[in-house]
Amino acid sequence: MRVSADEQRFRAIHEETYADLLRFVERRIPRADAEDVVASVFLVAWRRLGEVPGDARPWLFGVARRTIANQVRGVRRRDVVDVRMVEDAPAAGADPQAGAGRVDLVRAWWTLSAADREVLSLVAFDGLTGEQAATVLGCRRSTFAMRLGRARRRLRQALEPAVTAPSTPMEAQPWMI
Repeated sequence: MRVSADEQRFRAIHEETYADLLRFVERRIPRADAEDVVASVFLVAWRRLGEVPGDARPWLFGVARRTIANQVRGVRRRDVVDVRMVEDAPAAGADPQAGAGRVDLVRAWWTLSAADREVLSLVAFDGLTGEQAATVLGCRRSTFAMRLGRARRRLRQALEPAVTAPSTPMEAQPWMI
């Protein structure tokens, strides 16, 4: 049985990107639905194989993102795709302070907007370059860089401890006079 060049290319793309694409989707929707979305993405890739660029991963992530958005609208879920933090239990014997830092990070993460979480996750969790992430979001590289910088700044601010106002000395309290 002879395999066409298109079929060979599709198989290579599937083999190279399947695991990353599945992780990308699983962070955004329930795992039970993730494989169906990935299958839909590869169906689109097969149908539009001529449009798939040499670096297929960002293109596939973009298709997955749009597929998820369509699914979410269809089921009347949230309008914005949320990114789920992976909540691994700390390893036995792990530093308790590290666990506290992780809790702070999770809390700070959820104070961010869905758009900020999406931008940060493309770089931090999915390992995309700025150029690739811009392709996923359908924007220019410079626009993505600006969004990423702002999201990082907001995450840093959310991680900073709350500044409390200095208390006045006890003897200066008006109720004490």
